[in-house]
Amino acid sequence: MAAGFAGTAGLAGTAGLAGTAVPGLAFLPGSYLRFAAIAGNISINPIEILDYTDRMGRQDPQEDRELTVAIVGGGASGTLLAVSLLGQSARNQLPLRVWLIDEHGRHGRGLAYATLYPEHLMNATAGRMSALPNEPQHLVAWASTSEAVPGGVSRATFLPRQVYGRYLLETLAAAQRAALPDARLTLMTSAVTAVRPRSRRRSARLHTDYGSLDADVVVLATGNVPAALPFDAPDIDAVVTDPWRPEALDQVTRGSGACRVVIVGTGLTMVDLATAITRARPGSIVHAVSRHGLLPRVHPGDAEGRGKAFWLPAVSQGAAPVRLTDLLWQVRQEISARPDSWHEVIEGLRPYVPRLWSQLPDADRRAFLRHIARYWEVHRHLMPPATAARISALRQTGQLVVHQGNVLAACSRTGRLTILADTAGHPAELDADWLINGSGGTTDITAAASPLLQDLFSTGMARPDPLRLGIDTDPAGTVLGADGRPSRFLHALGPPLRGLWYETTAIPEIRSQAAALAEHITKIHMARRYPGSAA
Repeated sequence: MAAGFAGTAGLAGTAGLAGTAVPGLAFLPGSYLRFAAIAGNISINPIEILDYTDRMGRQDPQEDRELTVAIVGGGASGTLLAVSLLGQSARNQLPLRVWLIDEHGRHGRGLAYATLYPEHLMNATAGRMSALPNEPQHLVAWASTSEAVPGGVSRATFLPRQVYGRYLLETLAAAQRAALPDARLTLMTSAVTAVRPRSRRRSARLHTDYGSLDADVVVLATGNVPAALPFDAPDIDAVVTDPWRPEALDQVTRGSGACRVVIVGTGLTMVDLATAITRARPGSIVHAVSRHGLLPRVHPGDAEGRGKAFWLPAVSQGAAPVRLTDLLWQVRQEISARPDSWHEVIEGLRPYVPRLWSQLPDADRRAFLRHIARYWEVHRHLMPPATAARISALRQTGQLVVHQGNVLAACSRTGRLTILADTAGHPAELDADWLINGSGGTTDITAAASPLLQDLFSTGMARPDPLRLGIDTDPAGTVLGADGRPSRFLHALGPPLRGLWYETTAIPEIRSQAAALAEHITKIHMARRYPGSAA
């Protein structure tokens, strides 16, 4: 229990919440009350020994002895960092206080794994999704004994994403247990609106919905920032600009009878939306529109023989600059040599992408984003086979229609929406009950509707990377200010580093980043605390 914080809800012993009256539950954020109500069906609920709070109060003077880390964003990125920090504390007996702050109370799950729809599957197999870099079969072992996965699991299983969210939260709880009594972790539900430097006691002060919080280190683990609709649309309930905000999709799927839906985008977000809507409301018609009209390719699974040695000239030329034309030629040659195994080439190239991205000239990176990125994405972020079969069936029956083109505008007429589009060079009008933004994350961080990001940019505490894909940092993830100098306390992790590494949105990349950043943070703190030591 976190001493000195008014309204903190202690949840020791509440692993099975369904149908149980829990003392202090009234203090939980609304999203957790909702999770508790449905826990009996989908097995998502607060986890034992974790402290949950949505209140601020007087901080404990004992915290002066602790390294205090505030992680802004409680999804997968923030959770994996918290797990790594707790591990560092346990190994080094380091006094540590971690605040894991999530605006919507979706700790452990974030945007990706808070879904309530069991048909939303992971797009990678269980054998590749361990939360722990040094224990590749950790997820498989957990799932094999968890009540959340009846019937067992293998490394080739595509788990439901809601199950993976529970796995992350339980892994976090296990890390907290292992780090006691040296480390304390509190999950806080609040928006962070600003961060300011301090000159005494702690390096930074975070301003939240419920007051201020001081910390030695602040980590931006804000995940993917939703893109805005690129056209004018009426500000009405029938236009869903962010389908992953809590309960945003519920208003579509809980309606009665069939409906007509237009989705902007044809990537994995659209796939999730189309499967959920048509399952909840049979007979519904979904129109999906994107510039290329490309769907993600089908995941081949973890078949025997995958993971063969991979080599391209570009990956073995050291730190020398790489040209996009040469890299494309090499990849195409490799795929041409084994066209039935293109996925092996993509998978083999994946670990080298961050280094290759950093070696490309700026003009080549811009050309990649403009002409190549979408083709890479559909071959890199794949649909699990069961999902692909569902999408294929929807297309065959006409329930899902994919258009290549652009949505130009939307207007409301007599209670219905009319969507104006340019499809394959021909104007089209699509009538709809709902318009949903399924275009995924923004490609311009400066346009993000985030008060915190806008504050950091306007005060010069952070700056966008040269391509505006994310936040500019050094290779260690330390945020660079407007003057180009590294921050004393501000770091970034995961999708905000897209401009630096490009491939930084999947669990394998994020868990490695989290482990490295946790080690970096604790080493700096140990060196400051014990000058002249080996740390």
